[in-house]
Amino acid sequence: MKTDNIDQLFKNLQDDFDFETPEQGHDLRFLNKLKLQETPEATTKTKLRFHQILWAVAAVLVICIGFFTFLQHSSQTNDLASVSPQLSQTQDFFTAAITSELNKIQNQRTPENEALVSDALKQMELLEKNYERLKVDLKKSGNDKRVVYAMITNLQSRIDLLQDVLNTIENLNQLTSERTQITL
Repeated sequence: MKTDNIDQLFKNLQDDFDFETPEQGHDLRFLNKLKLQETPEATTKTKLRFHQILWAVAAVLVICIGFFTFLQHSSQTNDLASVSPQLSQTQDFFTAAITSELNKIQNQRTPENEALVSDALKQMELLEKNYERLKVDLKKSGNDKRVVYAMITNLQSRIDLLQDVLNTIENLNQLTSERTQITL
């Protein structure tokens, strides 16, 4: 029944279908008409859009390069190494000595001396914060010798603190060993 309706519909519309083929060269004539419709303004607009995109990309690149350059310069902090080669060696010496002393303390850390070691590490954090402030002061002051001296004193204070802690740990260990010998 449904197919009868569809067949009937096609029979009714049969005269309305266009079965003619276009003449030879129809596609060339159609393309020529399109080219005639294209105005110089249209090509100019597309060129303008291309140039606008190109300028936008160039602007983004310039901004990115400027931003990364700014970050690189702002992230550089002054420390003793930036003042002179001799102070760089001094800083390296102090840093190596501090690291060595910290390792010794960590190796001798026990539950008996935990409070002493924790307190020493807190003092080291305070000295480190003070050193960071001195770095900022060094940058602001233009490598003032007083700030350099304060930085060296800070590093020396760290070493002294760590050596005092090591001496105290050794004394505690001796006292503990003497007590065990006495009790035996």
